This record gives sequence, C-alpha cells and structure tokens, in this order.
Amino acid sequence: MSTTETSAERRVLRPATLDLGDIALRPWGRALDVPGGTVPALVAAAADPEIARWNPLRIADPAGAEAYLDRCDTGWAEGRAAAFAITDALDGTLHGNAFLGWTDQPDGIATVGYWLLPTVRGRGLATRAVTAVTRWAVATADARRIELWHAVGNEASCRVADRGGFRHEGTTRASYRYGDGDYVDEHLHARLATDPDAG
Repeated sequence: MSTTETSAERRVLRPATLDLGDIALRPWGRALDVPGGTVPALVAAAADPEIARWNPLRIADPAGAEAYLDRCDTGWAEGRAAAFAITDALDGTLHGNAFLGWTDQPDGIATVGYWLLPTVRGRGLATRAVTAVTRWAVATADARRIELWHAVGNEASCRVADRGGFRHEGTTRASYRYGDGDYVDEHLHARLATDPDAG
C-alpha cells in the first residue's frame, strides 16, 4: 500500500481467481461457465434441501439464477461483494460457493458465507475455501475483521468456522430468517487480520 493510499481507499473487492490446486474459486457472474451451464447449475443447487435450509440462495427458476448472476456482477463492479464459484480445477465442475461482502467497508468489517453441493460435502472444501477467501480479503482489500454467522442448529458450519480459525464470540437470539421462514438463533464467529494464520 502506498503512503498516500488509505485503508478505506484500498478496501475494494476486485475480481480474482483463487487457485487451490485441486479446486479453483472463480468469480460468479454472467461470464462464468461451468459444465452443463451456469444457470441450470444454480437452479439445481438452490433445489438441494440443505442449501435451501441454511443459505439465502433463493432461486426457483432460470430467471432467478440470471438475476443472481447480475447481482454478483454488480457486487464485483462496485467492489463491495465477492462471490466465488468453487469449481474443480481440471474440468470446471461446480462444487459450491464462497462469498465475502462488506458489512462496514470503511471500518474493514466483512462477512463470509458458503455452500457445497452434496457430492463434495465432508471433504474439507468449505474450510479451505473460507480460509482462502479470508486470506485474500486481508491481503488485497485490507479487511481487518471477517465474521462468520450460522444457525445454531447448523453443526457442520460450526465445524467449518472452528477449523478455519474463526473464534466463537457468542449467540445472537432470533437474528436471522433461514429457509424455513422462522427467525433462529445464530452463532457468531470471527477472525481478525491480526489472528494467527489458521493455515
């Protein structure tokens, strides 16, 4: 960072591909292409019961998927939201999603989220993707605090948070409405840019 560039000026999320060897995190948007088509892949992902239950991916048809891709392009263009498709590094098959967005851009506070397709769950991909996106945001956009929220009942996400070095900071009551329509309690985990690398 130059001596004249402030942290606030640096806090812009710019499109990037994150290469993790066997998987690649590629920017969601109209330019993304996955085998079988990006729009059908999104519609199928949104229909998965676990994704529908725990994630705000509300896509019911191709028009909804196209609107989602447009929102991703806008988030990238404005530098405020970074949505990555988790894909197979060899054939580009869609495995899931990792998202990071500013909640307080001037202060460097962001939130991170993710979902995985059933075929790749249990392999540690969510932890690896969240860790990579967190490191990227700290290194390239001067993020100082990254929060990870999940429903108290989502034990798999609690494990992802713990393995990714996100410390548990508390429980918020009736704080978010998930797929079933009811407000539920959430756990808040967070990592600071100054925390030891979770590795």
